[in-house]
Amino acid sequence: MDTLLPLVLFLVCAAPHQASAQSRHYPGRTKYGRLVGEFKEYAHGIRGSVFVVDETTLFIKGFAYDGTGPDAFFWVGNQTRPSPEGEIVPYPKDFKGREPPILPAISNADIILRLPFPKRIRDIKWLAVWCRRFTVNFGDVFIPPNLEIPKTRVLPEFKRLAHQLRSGNISILDAKTFYIPNLHYDGAGPDAYFWVGNGSEPNEFGIKVPNERGSLEPLRGYQGEDIEIQLPNNLTVYNIDWLSMWCVQYKHNFGHVMIPKDLDVPPALGQTKITPPWWYNPTTSTTQDPLQMPKMTNCRELLSNRLQVEWEMHGNEVQIQLSGRITESQYMAFGISGENGRSSMLGADVVVAFYDKDQKAFKAVDYYLSKYAQCDGREGVCPDEKVGGKNEAVVISGEQRDGIITVTYKRPLQTRDGPYDKIIPFDSEVNVIAAIGPLNSRMEANAHNSGDRTSGDIRIDFSSRNDHACISSLSEKKEVSNLKVWKQLRIVGEKELSARIGPTGGQRGYTHLTDHPSWGIAWYINDLLIPEVFVERGQSYVFKVEGGFEEANPARYHPFYITDSSEGGFGQKSEEQQKQQRVFAGVGYDAEGNPYPNTAGRYCEWIHKTVDQSSSKETFESFFETLKLECEPGEPAILNWTVAMDTPDTVYYQVQK
Repeated sequence: MDTLLPLVLFLVCAAPHQASAQSRHYPGRTKYGRLVGEFKEYAHGIRGSVFVVDETTLFIKGFAYDGTGPDAFFWVGNQTRPSPEGEIVPYPKDFKGREPPILPAISNADIILRLPFPKRIRDIKWLAVWCRRFTVNFGDVFIPPNLEIPKTRVLPEFKRLAHQLRSGNISILDAKTFYIPNLHYDGAGPDAYFWVGNGSEPNEFGIKVPNERGSLEPLRGYQGEDIEIQLPNNLTVYNIDWLSMWCVQYKHNFGHVMIPKDLDVPPALGQTKITPPWWYNPTTSTTQDPLQMPKMTNCRELLSNRLQVEWEMHGNEVQIQLSGRITESQYMAFGISGENGRSSMLGADVVVAFYDKDQKAFKAVDYYLSKYAQCDGREGVCPDEKVGGKNEAVVISGEQRDGIITVTYKRPLQTRDGPYDKIIPFDSEVNVIAAIGPLNSRMEANAHNSGDRTSGDIRIDFSSRNDHACISSLSEKKEVSNLKVWKQLRIVGEKELSARIGPTGGQRGYTHLTDHPSWGIAWYINDLLIPEVFVERGQSYVFKVEGGFEEANPARYHPFYITDSSEGGFGQKSEEQQKQQRVFAGVGYDAEGNPYPNTAGRYCEWIHKTVDQSSSKETFESFFETLKLECEPGEPAILNWTVAMDTPDTVYYQVQK
């Protein structure tokens, strides 16, 4: 707060109407949405006025039906007229059981209809009341083809003025509801509220807006939460000029966003419902400490003695707790399989949870798995935000104790994040997958070993209660002793060397030998797993490189280069980061000075004859006998390297991309 100067205090009683401007008029808009028309009645007394509320919602004003049809439903379709090829629109939408109920008698009722996912208004041509058994149309109304549909309006973020207030872009969901994502506020304002009013900027003549819990208590602190708030009484977004966070006591604006004058958003008819967080206690208007909350009633052990998942469904969200016997350089991943009916990594929607030791924070990051490869910014195992999606996972709490990292997060059952997020069924099983693996230097998931993932058909009903298959918690179990690691292999006196791709050797191999996470594959030099190669300054060496040349397939494109960086990945670095590496071979430069890989031959890979047996093989030699070589057509790339006299004592062969 600014230092307060002496002043004369005047008490002013502001009339309520001072915070409201005249409602602005927009042709075609009604308080119920866009008018479609009246039901045309053919039987059973069908009547009502139909409005389009938003892209997925219809409103019927004064609906009537005598209820005597034997098998009647609300029915939509895109045929030229109502027909058996239509689809049921469930009413009520929160019905119990697997089949929507038959329409009962209804007299002059106002009804909200939500189209079945993923249908939108543009996908249908009519709404009817239809008898499914006898294929009879009781009444219908047709959707005009060029109807303008009210839409959510996205605004800028809160202006950042005080108390670390910031947010994502704020959305107006309907005429009374704001969605504020990623809200941060330090909670230190003594008398702060959400505040709306009129004028060119926030001022003292405003009105308090209840917080996301419907409370008018001074605002608490927020740490990256997504919230919804609703305007009180008869206020709508058409009556206000701004939304702010305001300190009433000191008349101080912490930050605000202006409301445009050309709004055309959905009406507020109750279709946008604020679901309180599961941890909110409505009897006290307080939050509970997540670490002190009752234990969840569902639990599965996904990896023996290493990874457990607990869950509980709360309204339109599911709370998930992952507990893993992992280190700060590892992650645990859990999510929905990429295929219905079987567990599949490809196409899966998972959350990667870990402890970020640099930021000293527990993280839960939404990932989409489009390919068996490291993320290149377009494809691979990628955070949703890296490929144009949104992180739908919100961390609730985290704990690190006795070698166990526990992260509790929530995610919605259904999102609007395009292809990146799977729908979690409300009342049926779904296939799930899970894994443990290493983090790279960007704190992103690298490939896990084959023994560190779930196998078989694992299904979970997230709406279940008391599905508690865990005999005990991980903290009550003893940690399995570490495997004996393989010795470091060496090549001395060889001047012709082959470079191929192969498996990392699980917990005995790459990671223990290099102290770096791997992407599940590694270089095999002269068919040895990442050996130390001794070279002499002034001498020349020939590498026959078979790491793949198909750039469009990142899983089989591994250009070879030699550098002083123990991490590698030159092609994925920024220009400034590239300048911090010294490259000795394998990278060329075009006429404009842009680097490109110049050592990418055909693809050859040592693969498992059956499954990864590294955990049962005490030497690399015995493990190597379980592999076989597969090569694609083509020729190896040839890299000639003469070791300069100023080459450091230790350099590294790496993958450029």
